Amino acid sequence: MTMPLVTGQFETPPNGPGAADAAIAADYVRQRVGSTFRTPVCGIVLGSGLGGLAEGVADAVRIPFSHVPGFPTATVSGHAGQMIIGSIAGRPVAVMAGRFHMYEGHDAALAAFPVRVMHALGASVYVASNAAGGVRRTFAPGDLMVIADHINLMFRNPLAGPMEQGDERFPDMSEPYDRALQQQLHAAGRTIGIPLQDGVYCGLLGPSYETPAEVRMLERLGVDAVGMSTVPEVIVARALGMRVAAVSCITNKAAGLSLQPLSHAEVIDTGKAVAENFEALIREFVRTLP
Repeated sequence: MTMPLVTGQFETPPNGPGAADAAIAADYVRQRVGSTFRTPVCGIVLGSGLGGLAEGVADAVRIPFSHVPGFPTATVSGHAGQMIIGSIAGRPVAVMAGRFHMYEGHDAALAAFPVRVMHALGASVYVASNAAGGVRRTFAPGDLMVIADHINLMFRNPLAGPMEQGDERFPDMSEPYDRALQQQLHAAGRTIGIPLQDGVYCGLLGPSYETPAEVRMLERLGVDAVGMSTVPEVIVARALGMRVAAVSCITNKAAGLSLQPLSHAEVIDTGKAVAENFEALIREFVRTLP
């Protein structure tokens, strides 16, 4: 049984969609999937150029973003714009093939809204991935970095405003990325023979890339990789009590560290080139989740 489309029947609240809206979206997704729905062991968001994993989801029900109540249409190249319910390595998962970015004009609460929906579907673990520029000088395009911490230079917090039901008002961010899950990612990498780095990710608003002077500043702040996403999602996940793991695909050296100009095409191409390693890593990681 499927529900009728609700386009035009959902109005985003002034402060962005919240817990009640996530429950509506989750109910819609469950009904679209029907009797085969299983509670996901994790929710996964796929970043720019990393959408190939979506094709490997078994028994998949693919729902365009525009059909999910509260979701806008994906507009960025390299983002398929689908919520996918199915299984990876035999484990039930909810996968976002693409995400919403604040540089598209979305509020921080909307950028993080899919995390609320995955939590409402029953996921207790959130797995983020993104394409990022390498600030650490030893990084090379194609490296995979397990995010150990982040710096929020987006100057927005998705929790600002009225408190949502189920949220922690002042979530502890001393360990935003679960240490045990970081170790599990490294164990998965060793199992399949893929070396992983560790580092600090910095989220900037975008959509312009950083200047060489900004990259030098980030380097002095202790940043290893920089991108335009992930941070709002992680903040909401922690407020909901979800455990978080995240991987950055280093798609290019940051501005001033290479003679090559930066381009989104390079980001997509490098993501595709490293896709096999990334997909194998996430499959092994999901397989070993409790």
